[in-house]
Order: sequence, then structure tokens, then C-alpha cells
Amino acid sequence: MLEISIINALSDNYVYLLRNEQKNLTSVIDPGEAEPVIKFLKSKNWHLDEIINTHHHHDHIGGNNKLLNVYKSKLIAPYYDKKRISNVDMFVSDNETLNIAGVFSKVIHTPGHTLGHVCFYMPEEKCLFSGDTLFYLGCGRVFEGTMDQMWSSLVKLRSLPDDTTVFCGHEYTLSNMKFVNYIDSSNTLLNKVSSDIKEKRKKGLPTVPFNLGIEKKINPFFRADDNSFIESIGLSSNEAPVSFGEIRLKKDSF
Repeated sequence: MLEISIINALSDNYVYLLRNEQKNLTSVIDPGEAEPVIKFLKSKNWHLDEIINTHHHHDHIGGNNKLLNVYKSKLIAPYYDKKRISNVDMFVSDNETLNIAGVFSKVIHTPGHTLGHVCFYMPEEKCLFSGDTLFYLGCGRVFEGTMDQMWSSLVKLRSLPDDTTVFCGHEYTLSNMKFVNYIDSSNTLLNKVSSDIKEKRKKGLPTVPFNLGIEKKINPFFRADDNSFIESIGLSSNEAPVSFGEIRLKKDSF
């Protein structure tokens, strides 16, 4: 059983530190900056064995080089980002498997936010590290890929078991919640979840991780192929990628 610690970085990034006490292994996922990670590791007297990147954006890899210099860790990153992330020891691609902190993990290629973006799913731990593809009540902006690609990527993540716990890359939940309540105000489950989100943020607590099964019912970006939902928010297309794109554009301008 992994111990997963959430480390705040930059303005709203989450860095995840994974500790396997039994195997004496520690991994970090998406270290946007090094100092908070080093401080945490020192407080625990842990060595950093692995650095894992989901994609090449600086707010997810900015701490790589300093951590590599201090700990001589192994760096794992997406194959598609081989020209955009330096000092990588192991490149990973879709459907490949590897051990992260000694735990079996599956690579899921999720282009859209970036072309090379990958997520890491640990079936035994029932958890997903979704980077900037999936957020609580949201999804990443489509920067490098297409709306079709992003929709296909979300469908991949939606197919994972309902009892999956999701760890995403940013604390965007309040902003996402306002948009989702605006377009889906009659969703009773959403109303309940929103109360919990507001309470956590009032206390300064992270809203992550979150449950994937519930997310499938309240995240509009997962529901672009739900015709009744699409009609209820005033869209007319029967093509899910088109509907997804329209919802994403609504959020971009919200």
C-alpha cells in the first residue's frame, strides 16, 4: 500500500510524492518546483528514487533538474516529449507497463492538452494520476491536440473502474464547479458535491483526490455522448467530439 502525499507547488499545482515503505522506494509525480519536494523529503529522511512526468509543461517539470542533481533519481517521461524533456532515463508510451515506487502501473496516452501527455493508472492501488488531462469537474485546455483527441482521451479515463481515486495536477475545482453549476444546475449530486468542495476550500484543504465513479455523473466533459444531457444544456449535435468541443469552448470563455 502506497503512502501518497500532496505537496503544494507554484500557485495552484499539486505534486505527488509516493512512498513504498515496504520496498523503501519513493517517487515524485510532476515536480513543478524542487524546493517543496526537497523540504518534504528531508523532513521524512527519504531518498528520491524516481521522478515521473505526465507532460512537458514547465509547471510540471520545473523541478526535475535540481532534484536530479540532489538525488540522482531515475527520470521517466512520455516518449512523445523526448525532445522537450531533458535527462530522461526511460520513455513510456501508451499501454506500456512499469513499476512506480515498486507498484505496477499502466501508461495511458491522453493527447489533447499536449500531444504527448500520459496518465498513470495503478490498478492495485485503485488510483490514477491524471496530470492536466482530467481535473475535478473539468479537463485540461486543448493546447496542442484537437478536440477529437481530447474527447477520446477522456473516454479512455472514463472507462476505468468507478472505485478509482483520481489525483490531478491543479487545484482548479472551485472555478470548474462554478461553470458546471451554471450549465447543469439541476444535478442533485452536483449540488451535494459542491457543498463539500466549498467547505474544503474554506478550510484551505485540497479538493483532490476525487472519486472517478462520481465524476462520471457530474463532470460535463465526460458526458458529451449523453444525448439527454447535451439537449438539457442547449446543444444539438449528435456527435460527441463536437459536443465536447462546444462545452470546452463554453468553459474557455466562462
